[in-house]
Amino acid sequence: MERVTGIGGIFFKSDNPSKLYEWYEKHLGIKVDPQYGKMFEWRQKDGKPGGTAWSIFSRDTKYFDPSRAGFMVNYRVDDLDALLEALRAEGVWIDPKREDYDYGRFAWIMDPDGNRIELWEPPKASIE
Repeated sequence: MERVTGIGGIFFKSDNPSKLYEWYEKHLGIKVDPQYGKMFEWRQKDGKPGGTAWSIFSRDTKYFDPSRAGFMVNYRVDDLDALLEALRAEGVWIDPKREDYDYGRFAWIMDPDGNRIELWEPPKASIE
C-alpha cells in the first residue's frame, strides 16, 4: 500500500490572516478567497486533476489542536482506513475524530515532535 500520495494542503497560523493574505497577493501574486485560501491546481502523472490547498488560519484557531505548532500539513492518501490501521499497529497517536465530506475523508495523527498531521482521502470518483 502506498501511504502518502502527495501534499493536499499547507496551513499555517497568523496574528492577522487578512493582512498576511494581502502581503502574499502583493508580493507573490497569490490571489485568495479570504475564507478558504488558495487552491493550487496541477495534474497527476496520469493526467487527472489535483490540487494543493494553501490557507492561513487565525493564531487562536483550535483546528491544529492539540499541536502547538504554527503549521499543519495535509497529506493525500489512497486508503485512509488501511493507513490508519497500519499506523495504529505501529503505535502512532491517532485522533479519534473523523470528518467525511463530498470532497473527501479526513483523519489526524501526531508526529513524535507533536505536530498535527491531516490525512485526506479524496473521493474515488474525483481526485481534487
